[in-house]
Amino acid sequence: MTQSGPEVGLQPDKPNAARMFDYYLGGKDNFAADRAAAEMVLQVAPWMPEAARQGRDLIARTVRHLVEEKGVRQILDLGSGLPTRDNVHEIAHRIDPDVRVVYVDKDPVACAHGRALLADSKAVSVVQADLRNPDQVLDHPEIGAAIDLGSPVAVLMMFVLHLVPDDQDPQRIVATYRDALAPGSYLALSHASTDVHPELMARISAIYARANSPFVPRSHADVSEFFGDFVLEPPGLVNMWPYPEPPATVDADVARTGYSGVARKP
Repeated sequence: MTQSGPEVGLQPDKPNAARMFDYYLGGKDNFAADRAAAEMVLQVAPWMPEAARQGRDLIARTVRHLVEEKGVRQILDLGSGLPTRDNVHEIAHRIDPDVRVVYVDKDPVACAHGRALLADSKAVSVVQADLRNPDQVLDHPEIGAAIDLGSPVAVLMMFVLHLVPDDQDPQRIVATYRDALAPGSYLALSHASTDVHPELMARISAIYARANSPFVPRSHADVSEFFGDFVLEPPGLVNMWPYPEPPATVDADVARTGYSGVARKP
């Protein structure tokens, strides 16, 4: 599933960040307004489809790392968005079909797609809630029924925090989730960067300003703060190549457009 913007509803005449991402991946869950905005982005960042593909690979490798190497058996995927290829539960269940996965998204359309996909799954849930309201998410009865916050959990915030503007205090939002997790839990996140191509990122942000969500890339220092006192797993907060090390096919220039990391709560 892919990241979703903060507004609710179909809104076919307004570009939607999740549907634009779907277009970059060659999907069909998008409208003319999404395609038009995405094509504007592609004019300044023709590598965006490659970045989207690398992003999916990053998620897959991160989930495999957490489930296979770290023994994670509970995953809370925040801002999961529209279903796509190799969703988190599919990756996890190839290793252990009993891994519990809860997808959380505010967009009712994304949630409807997810529920249709998961109609027969007992270990996976889709919850409509706003990740920007962590108390609502953490206290949600469906999440409480599926996820035991008293035991280690992996929280995924993949390609979603750069859709939350500074005036909504994303640092406080993430800190609330961190504080609610049991020791031994993990936080995995990926985030667009301003460090290498600041002017290009500013042009992309201007295009997303017309969509249903902003696009707020941040510096390495700012992204590092999201982890608080969690201990980063090797190789630390690095450019967006997957764990445990970059595959031979990674485009290093595209990878430098963002950061990714996995950290453990002591």
